[in-house]
Amino acid sequence: MLTFIVCAALMIAAALAFVLPPLLRQTSGATPETARLAALEQAHAAGVIDADEYATKRAALGAAAPAATRPTRATSVAILLLALLLPATALLLYRLVGTPQALDPANLVAAPATPAGVPEMEQAIAMLAARLQQQPGDAEGWALLGRAYQATQRGDKALAAFKRAHEQAPDTAGYAIEYAQALALAAPGHRIDGEARRLLEGVLQADPANQRALWLLGISDYQAQHYGAAIARWRTLLPQLEAGSEVHASVQRQIAEAEALRDGKAPPDAPRTAAASAAAPAESAATDTAAAGTAPKLTVEVALDPKLQGQLDPDATLFVFARAASGPPMPLAIQRLKAAQLPLTVTLDESMGMLPTMKLSMFPQVVVGARVSKSGNAIAQSGDLQVLSAPLDVHATQPIVLRIDQIVP
Repeated sequence: MLTFIVCAALMIAAALAFVLPPLLRQTSGATPETARLAALEQAHAAGVIDADEYATKRAALGAAAPAATRPTRATSVAILLLALLLPATALLLYRLVGTPQALDPANLVAAPATPAGVPEMEQAIAMLAARLQQQPGDAEGWALLGRAYQATQRGDKALAAFKRAHEQAPDTAGYAIEYAQALALAAPGHRIDGEARRLLEGVLQADPANQRALWLLGISDYQAQHYGAAIARWRTLLPQLEAGSEVHASVQRQIAEAEALRDGKAPPDAPRTAAASAAAPAESAATDTAAAGTAPKLTVEVALDPKLQGQLDPDATLFVFARAASGPPMPLAIQRLKAAQLPLTVTLDESMGMLPTMKLSMFPQVVVGARVSKSGNAIAQSGDLQVLSAPLDVHATQPIVLRIDQIVP
């Protein structure tokens, strides 16, 4: 028992060491700005935002932390009482409701295993979501949460978060565009129409040079086979882009394809003609390789981890897909199969894209994934079984082995 008392005294002293210093450095109290600053720090530490975005937002909140003040007389009395009463109260409570006999080695039993810790990213997301329940008017917080959900393949939750961000700040172009993109990803065929198109048109009306709105509305026009309108939007966008960059070359490719379809010709997927080359003089080496007949073809071997065998519904839909490692989240190539077909081997190529304007050869690296969806929706939902690869060379020739071993939270 003496050993216990000594240990208890040391633990109480340690607890007071954590409690008292903050009281001695009393501040003016938490504010929404300081809460946002804490969330920003957590998001940066977990990798939800990059260093540039963190630096920008941190500078904007630089004045949020209030200056320290000296403790008042009332605070000093409270500190003294805490230092005296906390040990006494702890000992009294232990005496009344504790279990001293548990110190007997004969009564000791093995403690249950502690669950694995929550990964940093998931912990940051959970903390941000909890904070937003207390501060639902934080538009930037909702947008940050939407990006985190999107990065972790939870499209339904990302859509809801982006909607909240837009509702809180309807005049902010960035939130409107992210909400429009999320709506398009959730729509059948990933079409940009209806509410998504209305949002983008509103952004462009306020800012006719907005690059993302021009790009996405061009895709919307292309999907509707309004090729002339798509070409006009992309030609407005082109001078704003750095000449010779991959983005500049990508827009040129889209214009060339739209021009060919407008004129009743085949899209320039085959070896380039002189006219097609003139329309896209800055195309990248990767696209030239694809045009020469060596377009990317990814062989993917997919199996289910035995630990999830009991959770597999054979009638569920199996998606095998590739998306850009850095770029838009929609798949560049996708196959829809039945979960009962596992294990299997599939090939992903340029003919399997969801948007004609987004192809495997346009991106140097891709992430390859497989997902079992009970709902049949290509957007990840809670309870789906999935696996995602690390970024891979889009021209990889070795088989890509995937083992479905995760459950979407």
